[in-house]
Amino acid sequence: MTDLRKTLKTSLAEARARLEAALKEEGFGILTEIDVAATLKARLGLERPPYLILGACNPNLAARALEAEPNIGLLLPCNAVLREGGEGVEILLQDPKGLFQVLPPEKQEALKPVVEEARSRLEKALAKL
Repeated sequence: MTDLRKTLKTSLAEARARLEAALKEEGFGILTEIDVAATLKARLGLERPPYLILGACNPNLAARALEAEPNIGLLLPCNAVLREGGEGVEILLQDPKGLFQVLPPEKQEALKPVVEEARSRLEKALAKL
């Protein structure tokens, strides 16, 4: 699994706010949220540390990707994970470069400019945290 990551010594709420602001500066918005810990508690009665999955989307990049490959929706949106650990809140961003390697070579080539731009924007957002 390939990802971009950073650990912040702050609360989950603060890490989320900072991540959303940094992603917004790079043209991404949050489309979905899955509170994994709350779901496991509600459905299975399991106690887990906070764990959020956020689905981030940059509409311009998504439109370009869909134009190049109509089935690309299976790999969208870009996921971000926030989880509490011993060192603070770990933030993991899905690395589009690694993720898109599951595609056939000709599709990878067609999507290469979009993937590179998406990765660059995600790296910039992570650096701002």
